[in-house]
Amino acid sequence: MATTYKRGDHDTRPWGTWEVLETADNYCVKKICVTPGSILSLQLHHHRSEHWIIVEGEAVVTLGDDKIIKKANEAVYIPAETKHRIQNNTNRDVIFIEVQTGDNLDENDIVRLEDKYGRA
Repeated sequence: MATTYKRGDHDTRPWGTWEVLETADNYCVKKICVTPGSILSLQLHHHRSEHWIIVEGEAVVTLGDDKIIKKANEAVYIPAETKHRIQNNTNRDVIFIEVQTGDNLDENDIVRLEDKYGRA
């Protein structure tokens, strides 16, 4: 198992920011902030599963063909190969902790199916 992430890695995206809080060979923990009115790409991963824990705000989560509302202290499990996204329809940031697990943890394991920002 391998991860290319390192603690302290971070990036700004059209929808907000992410920062790596911790990594090991088989997991990566990120803090992700989705700004008001923003939406991540509809995507899937071949090599990893994700656990999302909403810590602030209210999000609309697409999981497969379902859309579900998740609030602070609620969690979502996203198996590998499952299409997913998160959307912030509110006027305050949505912050969630993402725990990735799998045999290849890398930003290149993002298959964008649809993207508001033209990255698909």
